[in-house]
Amino acid sequence: MRYLAFIQYLGTAFSGYQVQPNRRTVQGDLCRACEALFACPCRVSGCSRTDSGVHAEEFCVLIEPADEGHAAIPPKKLPLAIAEHLPPDISLIRCTEAPPDFHPRYAAQGKIYRYDIWNAPARNPFLTDRAWHYPRYLDERALSRMRQAAKLIEGRHDFAAFMADGSAIVDTVRTVFSCTCEREGQLVHIRVHGDGFLYNMVRIIVGTLIAVATDKLAPQDVQTILEAKRRVLAGMTAPACGLTLEHVIYPDGLIVWE
Repeated sequence: MRYLAFIQYLGTAFSGYQVQPNRRTVQGDLCRACEALFACPCRVSGCSRTDSGVHAEEFCVLIEPADEGHAAIPPKKLPLAIAEHLPPDISLIRCTEAPPDFHPRYAAQGKIYRYDIWNAPARNPFLTDRAWHYPRYLDERALSRMRQAAKLIEGRHDFAAFMADGSAIVDTVRTVFSCTCEREGQLVHIRVHGDGFLYNMVRIIVGTLIAVATDKLAPQDVQTILEAKRRVLAGMTAPACGLTLEHVIYPDGLIVWE
């Protein structure tokens, strides 16, 4: 049986999702937990390659035990069965049988990332490594400027200027369906919904919106930055700690939960 599962994890102690030699990764810990549970090697494929320090509230994985004679575990019982083999910063929250030919990355129609900014003079210890502490107050004028800039990010563009230097990706055209900035008390949430994302793309978008909020850039400069395709023109790369993969979007009816 092939298992389709949704997991959650705190990315603080991980060097990203994908397995790397001599580094702790989400995929590596999942593979070890699955092998301990099924008593055979397991292939674990993910919907994305989150970076070091990035979190996930809804991350889809495909679990494929290598041995056809592995212990038969009903999908609905997998979350409880695997829990004792997982570290405290990873949780498998629900599971079903994977559809035929399903791959969590290629079947996804889009993803929603949320970036959280703790916008208060004093840091919040309960949000350590979960939000970017930005003490300069973002008033309504600043938020309005951020929203103006965010609207220009929406659409299908070449996002080369919003990709980390050194990335080997050639096709840098992506579609951003929505980019929003909202305040909730002392938290500012930036959500970006797109069909795909380049390396550090969301974090550079956030850094650019902060530059707009603080008058280092004008909202309309975003259009110029997109057209120029030069990373140096965009804002800083915001810290990884504030970024969370919030939701992965699949075609209606593809995934059926028991």
